Amino acid sequence: MAKSEFYVSADVEADGPVPGPFSMSSFGLAVAGIHDGVVFQACDPAVRTFYAELRPISDAYDAEALAVSGLDRGRLAREGQDPAQAMNAAAAWLAAVSEELAATPVFVAYPLGYDWMWMYWYFVQFADAGSPFGHSRCMDLKTLYAAKAAVPIGEATKRSMPGHLLSSRPHTHNALDDAVEQAELFQNLMRWRAHPRVDHQHQRE
Repeated sequence: MAKSEFYVSADVEADGPVPGPFSMSSFGLAVAGIHDGVVFQACDPAVRTFYAELRPISDAYDAEALAVSGLDRGRLAREGQDPAQAMNAAAAWLAAVSEELAATPVFVAYPLGYDWMWMYWYFVQFADAGSPFGHSRCMDLKTLYAAKAAVPIGEATKRSMPGHLLSSRPHTHNALDDAVEQAELFQNLMRWRAHPRVDHQHQRE
């Protein structure tokens, strides 16, 4: 029997478009649910969480990207965690949750590409054991919605989703707040039984 998985809603705030030349400012993780291969069980995403603010790794930054989070880069340079400290602490937290739930962690984000890119790069670069999610144990909520709703990726936007799928929590651009908010979207998508549009032009007679 396959080992159960627990889903970790992740959100990243950064001061530029890509890691390396630019820096991850903060990240938040929230356990959203467990799947044993048969049944999905939602978890209160505010119960098991992790949050870190990080020291910049370069002098380069994009002012518009930095403004999104509202974090002060000077304060992060003085008070932010060393990236190795933050990523090893996050890995240790994931290992503890994995032991508690007897399950394997799966990274969840909307859209996946941005948050996964930052977190994977930072884990590989700074964590002693690399990525706790391996190189591909992840789920894109944008793709999950597109598949269930039978719409193109370009139409898989939060604006186009039925209102009952969205979280009632505010989107604050605090990484932990947004990870918890996103966890509720994930839970709703996992439980959703969509009624996709039928394209009669592609049906066989």
